Amino acid sequence: MISFKLNDKNVKVDAPASSPLLFVLANDLGVNGVKYGCGRSQCGSCTVLVDGEPVRSCATQVSAIAGRSVTTPEGLMVNGKPSKLQQAFIDEQAAQCGFCAAGMIMQAQALLDRNPNPSDSEVRTALNGNLCRCGVHNRVVRAVLRAAKEG
Repeated sequence: MISFKLNDKNVKVDAPASSPLLFVLANDLGVNGVKYGCGRSQCGSCTVLVDGEPVRSCATQVSAIAGRSVTTPEGLMVNGKPSKLQQAFIDEQAAQCGFCAAGMIMQAQALLDRNPNPSDSEVRTALNGNLCRCGVHNRVVRAVLRAAKEG
């Protein structure tokens, strides 16, 4: 049994220690916000925050997060409504197919937690490892800068 905090709630899962966190979140805990992309920790679609740091959940064994705190896109919501960052993604239409958006949001949230007023260049650098096949990177950057501005 592996225990950890998921979106500020204590959870326990009976999963093999080597199971990817992504699969445990989706299959055992019913979390829909985290997406399976490449399965090789290269695209960023599966990014979650573990103790506030961005982690690729497809390549993280669930045993590595025992006793830690995991935040998914669902955990960013405030009283059932999108967070300022999530709302900025909506307002800027920063998702075309939407597949990469969850990972981009989680990576951006980690940036904003470290640096509440990042520059355009800092946002681009932070999101460099998150891939978008639709090409909405400029909208994503605008969304992150908008959320920072609206603080």
